[in-house]
Amino acid sequence: MHILVIEDEPKTAAFLHKGLSENHFFVTIASNGQDGAYLATMTHYDLIILDVTLPKLDGWTVLTEIRRYNKKVPVLFLSACDEIQARVKGLSLGADDYLIKPFSFLELLARIQSLLRRSQSHIQEPQILRIADLEVDLLKHKATRNGQRLDLTPKEFALLSLFMHHQGQLLSRTLIAEQVWDMNFDSDTNVVDVAVRRLRSKLDDPFTKKLIHTLRGVGYVLEER
Repeated sequence: MHILVIEDEPKTAAFLHKGLSENHFFVTIASNGQDGAYLATMTHYDLIILDVTLPKLDGWTVLTEIRRYNKKVPVLFLSACDEIQARVKGLSLGADDYLIKPFSFLELLARIQSLLRRSQSHIQEPQILRIADLEVDLLKHKATRNGQRLDLTPKEFALLSLFMHHQGQLLSRTLIAEQVWDMNFDSDTNVVDVAVRRLRSKLDDPFTKKLIHTLRGVGYVLEER
């Protein structure tokens, strides 16, 4: 399960990252509302934890943007503001829960699990994704092309899964690095380009039809042309 945490206070963000990671969640941190809104609307997350008081865009605005693009992702407000009016406003804008700081991590975890159970009871993500003659089984961590098994490393499979979830969408190097390696992209490193090149050598090179395409200087897209 992938959780986006939009939180500008470094200690709180680090605490959430550590605690959620130890409970087997994959965690992405955004330290301001503008970055949080961009990530929330460009990438699939299973749940979003959102602070109210944020630089650049406040939590109310971020939630409004999220709901314009995604009606279903669970959003949990985490805020020091304990006024009834704030809680009512958050829920009326489309938040699924509202937890007051300071909070017990065990209570936060219980609320997250409750929201995820509720979400998964309504939405069943397909376990097998397909494009052209490529098939990716997310449950078995298996990929085949034209019936041939692709021998992928865990990172290559994670990269391919990201492409498959965003077929036809241009993915920037920054977004790929953040999602697959949980790191900020450094323009001096070529880790993303090297990984894509290795994936291509297994996914595209042995076949006539190419599926991974490059937009020079911007990023990559997986699509059938």
